[in-house]
Amino acid sequence: MTLSIMLQGTGSDVGKTVLVAGLCRALKNRGMNVLPFKPQNMSNNAAVADDGGEIGRAQWLQALACGVAPSIHMNPVLLKPQSEVGSQVVVHGKVTGNAKGRDYQKLKPKLLDAVLDSFNTLKQQADIVVVEGAGSPAEINLRAGDIANMGFATRAQVPVVLVGDVDRGGVIASLVGTHTILPDQDRAMIAGFLINKFRGDVSLFDDGLTAITDFTGWRNFGVVPWLEEAGKLPAEDSMALETLVRAASGKSLQIAVLVTDRISNFDDFDPLIAEDDVDVSFIRKGDLIPAEAQIVILPGSKSTISDLACLRANGWDEQLHAHAKRGGHIIGICGGYQMLGRRIADPDGIEGSASVVDGLGLLNIETVMQAKKNVRNVSAHSPLFDVPFNGYEIHIGETTGPDCQRPTSMIDGRPDGAMSADSKVMGTYLHGFFDSGVFRRAWLESFGVASAGGDHLAAIEKTLDELAERLEKLLDIDAILDVAKSFEQKSV
Repeated sequence: MTLSIMLQGTGSDVGKTVLVAGLCRALKNRGMNVLPFKPQNMSNNAAVADDGGEIGRAQWLQALACGVAPSIHMNPVLLKPQSEVGSQVVVHGKVTGNAKGRDYQKLKPKLLDAVLDSFNTLKQQADIVVVEGAGSPAEINLRAGDIANMGFATRAQVPVVLVGDVDRGGVIASLVGTHTILPDQDRAMIAGFLINKFRGDVSLFDDGLTAITDFTGWRNFGVVPWLEEAGKLPAEDSMALETLVRAASGKSLQIAVLVTDRISNFDDFDPLIAEDDVDVSFIRKGDLIPAEAQIVILPGSKSTISDLACLRANGWDEQLHAHAKRGGHIIGICGGYQMLGRRIADPDGIEGSASVVDGLGLLNIETVMQAKKNVRNVSAHSPLFDVPFNGYEIHIGETTGPDCQRPTSMIDGRPDGAMSADSKVMGTYLHGFFDSGVFRRAWLESFGVASAGGDHLAAIEKTLDELAERLEKLLDIDAILDVAKSFEQKSV
């Protein structure tokens, strides 16, 4: 008998991803064979699954928490928002097309079969599957054809724990309101609730917990305080960037990351943020690139041409050229790498309308967008620092030009990326290269900055164990498992 439990939220960004990851690690530490699952994810932060194809970065993290290889079945439907053409639709790791909001609603019933197929595949391999919802089940205007929340839960007969975020305020109303507007069939799937992101004396909320149970009849599975561990784990989507505030620092190395409309895989910079002597600032629209920044990074993008226009609208193109003339360093990752070139061509309109646009001209390269997407994990070698590292590719487009003769890495004898003659401007298609302690140490030392050079994945593993230990004390996990057993016995 394989158990399952689903965490849904009263809204987006209530902390479901971190709670699922922590619960997965807690159950793993109890000796259970655990697998994560999210029927539908909307995020431009993607990872490469070991069985080929893309999944949400959050499910990659949750697989790590379970101690298993990430699989396309852990996130069968991934929506990657991009300009003009709505969202790219990825099913079982592969791109199936693009769809705008109203068109996607028509696709949902067809996608439910893919969702259930993946869920049943995971159930055959686990003692328990821990499921993460998306958005809120209270969005009853989207209930018809739903595959992310109650549409999935009722079809697969998975009990639900509803997560409320007390930090944003109105948590009693959000939980009670959800109970009020749900249809009976959906309401019956909710076994209880938990409160997340509590600050201060929990006992002061005792009356609130009683009120929620009195109004809804739902049991309380626990109150989780604001967890410092959450800030050490990769964020699911760009909403997390809104909470990062730039402050003056006396750190040796100042790095500025440009936040464009369709920024992707910004957890590339988490290892740098964790460095004691490195200050990473995320520069938003309307802000100037700090003059004191020694390095400016153009991150990945889900829509390169659109984000290049965003960059120009902010005047960052001129500021980047001024930065380069001052001797500053510039790094482009994936879409950011493509922007650094002389020209970007999209003859087939993959990102929108067919077009050819001028790039920033900081590297002597050109990119042609192509329908085929490169999705793979790689082991690479840095010619500049003579060290190995791991990374992953998720991109469309082929880049060529004289500066490609100075690659930033070698992958199975194949060059990747490009550098200017003075090595101060460089680009790469690889994500995740800062995760490697050996590479990160060598790179930072080239700027005169000492680094402990610790492996970033090891730091995440440690954080997951700390999170699991906290949740064991804060949540009634035994009661959650009892609910899962009760529902499974009913469905047999």
